[in-house]
Parts: sequence; C-alpha cells; structure tokens
Amino acid sequence: QVELVETGGGSAQTGGSLRLSCAASGLTFSLHAMAWFRQAPGQEREFVAGISRESGRTNYTDSVKGRFTISRDSAKNTMYLQMQSLKPEDTAVYYCAAVVVPAPWTVRTNPSGYAYWGQGTQVTVSS
Repeated sequence: QVELVETGGGSAQTGGSLRLSCAASGLTFSLHAMAWFRQAPGQEREFVAGISRESGRTNYTDSVKGRFTISRDSAKNTMYLQMQSLKPEDTAVYYCAAVVVPAPWTVRTNPSGYAYWGQGTQVTVSS
C-alpha cells in the first residue's frame, strides 16, 4: 500500500521560511518522479515544483522560482520543499504526489499525471 505523508506545514510571517517533507512508503522511491502541488480555497490545484526520479531535473512554477527549492533523499525515501521569502499568496494546502516514470529525467506538471497523493498540509502566511 502506497502512502505519502506530508509534514512541516504551519504558520509563518511574510518573508519567513518553512520546510515541507513528504515521506513515501510502499513504493520503489527511485522509480518515481515526485512533485508538490498546492490548493487555495476556491481555486484549482496547481503545480508548485517537481523533481525527476534521479534528482537531475527540477521544475518550478514561475511564482516560486528563486524562493522554493525541491529536493529528495533516496536513502530516506523523502522529498522536501524548502520555502523561503514566503508571501501571503503562498497560503494553501500543499500536497505531495508521486508517479512511476520510465525515463529518469521526467518531471510532470499536470496533477492528472500523478498516481499517488498525500493528505496535504496547511501552509498559512500572514502579512
């Protein structure tokens, strides 16, 4: 049974930092591309950042480039999202997602391209 568990959400002030973690179990971590998505109230789920299965390739939505960093640790079966210079518009529920991919450089940005999802963690940024 595949399980993705997000931790590290919470509250921060504008300009602050948070680090999200996504612990994966029940899957072969090295075969899966991973990503972070977020969903604010009344809005669609949007891509935030993705990382290929061998960590050689990353992709970010424009609004977080230069502020967020995605990474993964195969020894711990865990993916991370380091968020800095947070803004109130970053407020959302953040979800991690995973999908097995044949190519080591694949990063998918469409939520429909992911097979497994975590339960989400709330990030609230106040001004």
